[in-house]
Amino acid sequence: MYTTLISPKELMALQASGQPLMLFDCSYDLMNPAAGEEQYRKGHISGAVYADLDTALSDQGVIDPDGTHHPHPDAASGGRHPLPSREKFAIWLSSVGFRNDMQAVVYDRQRANYCGRLWWMLKWAGHEAVAVLDGGLQGWQAAGGEVTDRAEPSHFQSNFKLGGELRSLATTQDVEQRLGQAGQTLIDARATPRYRGEVEPLDPVAGHIPGALNRPFAQNLDADGKFKPAAQLKAEFEQLLAGRDPASVVHHCGSGVSAVPNIIAMEIAGLGPSALYAGSWSEWCRDPKRPMAKGD
Repeated sequence: MYTTLISPKELMALQASGQPLMLFDCSYDLMNPAAGEEQYRKGHISGAVYADLDTALSDQGVIDPDGTHHPHPDAASGGRHPLPSREKFAIWLSSVGFRNDMQAVVYDRQRANYCGRLWWMLKWAGHEAVAVLDGGLQGWQAAGGEVTDRAEPSHFQSNFKLGGELRSLATTQDVEQRLGQAGQTLIDARATPRYRGEVEPLDPVAGHIPGALNRPFAQNLDADGKFKPAAQLKAEFEQLLAGRDPASVVHHCGSGVSAVPNIIAMEIAGLGPSALYAGSWSEWCRDPKRPMAKGD
């Protein structure tokens, strides 16, 4: 069972073994949402299912003409990419034929920015056997892995059954109640200029949740898009935490997506698991009564 990362060579061996396996291509472009599926159609690992961030991994709800999302009442979070309920997610998994006995492997072309979302959601649904393809599609091709532009056949409906939540979801109320307390350490995965409030291309207000530490998710990866070695990640997170308890960490970003590489990195480092605030800044900043900060 692979539960954090899988290398291209390990995936090739897994494919050859005949073990039940499903691959998910999570490629996406935040500024051009249609681009991810187009990338998938032009080239993907044979057998991979496309998992769209907007339609499969988020609760679409209702979208106003100005782009504001209003999640369905049963959505598990707010923000720009509201988490669907676990039950809705299980229905989607069943619709693509994913079964409880399968190893899941997720990848993208964007340095693990988007596939981590599905990795986390599967853990949240009670499925431990899910791993990120280290280095993404680029790493797969560099290792000699083939891609195809052939359309994948549809899968038979399965009956994926939810298990206990293997990863913790923090709500806005949770974060607000514990703000400033030693029992909660917030880590913001957005790029530093957004964290500082110098720019804000997506949300109505610039800044960050008071007291949050900043670790842009890309800092977890090397130049080839692979996660750094465990010892290096451990040293970097311990420096960031400066004595704070790793178990107190709640990760967030703009909409609960790019925070996940930080979660994965902490687990690789032996410092996890840690919680996700899925609503993130996009949910937090919509209420002007909540405290907000700028600068470091």
